[in-house]
Amino acid sequence: MSEDVWTWIVAGWQVATAIGFGGFWFAWFRRPHVEPWLPAGYVEHERVFVFPDSILALTLVVSALLLIGGEPLGRSLALVAAGMLVFLGVIDLAYFAQHGMFAREREGIGNLGIVVALLTLAVVLVARYA
Repeated sequence: MSEDVWTWIVAGWQVATAIGFGGFWFAWFRRPHVEPWLPAGYVEHERVFVFPDSILALTLVVSALLLIGGEPLGRSLALVAAGMLVFLGVIDLAYFAQHGMFAREREGIGNLGIVVALLTLAVVLVARYA
């Protein structure tokens, strides 16, 4: 069991992010998404991200548990998760920017928060475990 405080902080951040993915999708599937400013095909586009987000959430949790347990594989999985976070963060950044979804009236604060959260955790994982 790791006694390093930063390992526990990063592992907690990973688990919190995984929970965040679950919460996002739980809420997302309960909304109708009928805003007139949403791009054509929005629901179909977003819906497919449940699968990679689920794999990423699982990778984050397993990595966190391994890191806390002092297992070297936790570091490698953290870097895999970082790559996944960057990929998803860049896709969201490009999609939101292309469709004007960073505007306040288009839930821009939340969209920006998603991108910043994904990319920040990726940077932290790479800085800590590369």
